[in-house]
Order: sequence, then C-alpha cells, then structure tokens
Amino acid sequence: MTKRIRPGAAIAVAGLLATATACTGQPASPPGFAGRHLSAEHGANGAGGAESARAFTLLASGDILPHSSVIDRAAADAGGGGFDFRPMLKGAAPAVSGADLAICHMETVYGQDGGPYTGYPSFKSPPEVAAALRATGFDSCSTASNHTLDDGAEGIARTLDALDRAGVAHAGSARSAAEASRPTLLRAGKGKDAAKVAHLAYTYGTNDIPLPAGRPWAVSLIDKDRILADAKAARKAGADVVVVSLHWGTEWQDAPDDVQLGLGRELTASGTGDRPDIDLILGTHAHVPQAYEKVNGTWIVYGMGDQVAGSMVNDEGAQDPRGNESSMGRFTFEPPAKPGQRWAVGKAEFLPQWFDPEAARVVNLAPGAPDPTGENGSRLREIRDRIHSAVLSRGAAGDGLVAGR
Repeated sequence: MTKRIRPGAAIAVAGLLATATACTGQPASPPGFAGRHLSAEHGANGAGGAESARAFTLLASGDILPHSSVIDRAAADAGGGGFDFRPMLKGAAPAVSGADLAICHMETVYGQDGGPYTGYPSFKSPPEVAAALRATGFDSCSTASNHTLDDGAEGIARTLDALDRAGVAHAGSARSAAEASRPTLLRAGKGKDAAKVAHLAYTYGTNDIPLPAGRPWAVSLIDKDRILADAKAARKAGADVVVVSLHWGTEWQDAPDDVQLGLGRELTASGTGDRPDIDLILGTHAHVPQAYEKVNGTWIVYGMGDQVAGSMVNDEGAQDPRGNESSMGRFTFEPPAKPGQRWAVGKAEFLPQWFDPEAARVVNLAPGAPDPTGENGSRLREIRDRIHSAVLSRGAAGDGLVAGR
C-alpha cells in the first residue's frame, strides 16, 4: 500500500474475448488468440513451422495506479462527460502501439459505472481506464496485485468485464475456476508468421484481504511450483514464448530484494528439453524503477516503476518523486533455427518515462525525444539519469541492454 499526497486538502486457450486490432476501430474477434494481429492459423512453431516465423517486439510497462488526483484529472480531460484517461497516456502511445505485442499492469480494480471511485488506500477506478489502455495500444494487462481484492470478487468481475469490452486480454485474476485454469495466449505477428505468447501473472499477496470464500482461484498468488507448472502447461498449449508478470519486491527500494533475486534465479533455471520454461519476467509493485538483469540466459525486469500514479509519499512519510518514474521494457524475440528450440531475445531495450503528477501526463525521456531546456530540462535529465542508473545497476549493459528510442 502506498500513500498519496492530496493536492490541497487471450485468449485463454478456449475462452477470453480476443483483442481487436489496435486503434483501427475493427470489432473484436470471436474467442480465439488475442493480440494486435489476429488469425485462425497456427503459430510459429505449429503448422507454420520455424522456417516461416518472424521476429517480434514485446513491450511492457509499469503500474497503472489511479490515485484520486489522477481520477480528477481524467474527469477534467473528459470535459464533464465521464472520464478520459487517453490524454495522460498519449506520451507512451507511439512506443506501445509500435510494438507487436504490448503488456501493461493494471494494479487497481474498477468501480461500478457512475462511481463512487476512490484512490488510496482502497482503490476503485473508473472503468474508462480500460478503453484508454486499448487506445494507447496495449494488448494484455496483468491484474494480480496487492489491490486486486480491494472490492472483493465483484471488483475483479467488473475489471475483467471492462477489459473484455475494450478488447484487452488479462492474466492474474479470474471470474471462474475454468478461467483461472487457462493460460492467456496472445498472438504476435500475422497469420502463419505469428508467434504464440503466453501471459501469466501473480502477486505476492492482497494486503491481508482473504481470498473470497469458495474462490481460491480468484487471484493468482506467487508460488514457485505453481508458476512453473502453469508455464509448462502454457508451453504444452502451444506457447512459443512464456512471459510471467510478478507483483513483488519491497516498496521504495531501488535494488531488488532477496526474494526477487532468489525466485528469479529459480524460475529462470527451470527448463524442459531445449527451452526454458519461462522466457521473460516482468516485475511491478516497488513504485520505483529497478534493475534489468539477464539470469540463466533469461531477462528479468525486477521493477518497472509506476507508469501512472499520483504524487506519493514513501514508507518514511516523505514526498518521493521516484514514485512517478518508470521504464518500459522492449524485447525483440528472434525465431529459433529449429522447431522446439527457444525464441531468444535478440535485442533488449529500456525506455525511461516520467509521469508529471501536476499535468497528469506521461513524458517520454528516451533518446530522441524532445530535450527541454532550462530548469525543467535539467530536472528531466536528472530523472532520466536516475532511471538509467537503477535499470543498469546489475550490469545489464554488459549483456546488451540499451536505451531504446
């Protein structure tokens, strides 16, 4: 849980609603493979064969955490007609929509149409967030966090229903045991050239809120054996690439903690045949940018930070600007030389961002972005340098991680 400063006072293998092609206005497809490019044909290591597969880019971003100030700004941006979160995400849209597959982390649950909507400590966000995520270009969101049970099973159902309506796949929480048992499978690419990507998501806990009675499957909790079993099941279901989102770590700590380091080593060490069971780990929760690291040949992003959040105070009660700093990870997966081998990351990039809490806008700090001058420019360069330092703190540059454009 994190305090904020108040201004002035898939598809699942057989069932999730598939995502529509991003920003084209096309209707959602029938249940099937979700992702920006839809097709009924087999994936890259299916009937199409490795020889027809093509590289794809996967982009991931940090926590979407609408505090009350963020909700108020979305109301103002809507001009009195509901809530519009699209303007605040506009700065991230070019990179997000430019990827073959884009994954976000939806930390909060949605309230009822018309509200009431609340920020910290028990979040209920406007369901209009979902439409903004899709308009920005996101294909899937992890929904397992310490706030997933802020409004019980009803909050989970409203959130997943809204994401379905918007055409955004999801992983980490569920409305039924059947839904919880199926991996979310996404498609990256077109037709026979598409790769099948499994998205799995888990959280360390739910702020001591017990799982709903009779619904132990409502939220996926971190358990090494379960994660590996789910990853193996996703591979058997046809996944070429398995991506795991983990809501973990210690809030406000720049360095990954011992749990992150230990679990990361164990998960990346597990493999079947010529492939690891997990191809990429994406971390959220700490509120600050953390390191990227290649462990056992697999990239781990320990923490991306908050992509959208209000101004916050840290666990020592001090205002902490790091809560509005984040990175997006972008990974280019190359097809294997032979069927059954792993899709390897040929290029790993990070894109630094800042969420301006006063303007409520994502600011792109990647190389090639406009470089402001004067006092504001100096401040943004300081933020960018701090993000770079955190991201590269465990030697990722030596394994080829670079700042993306």
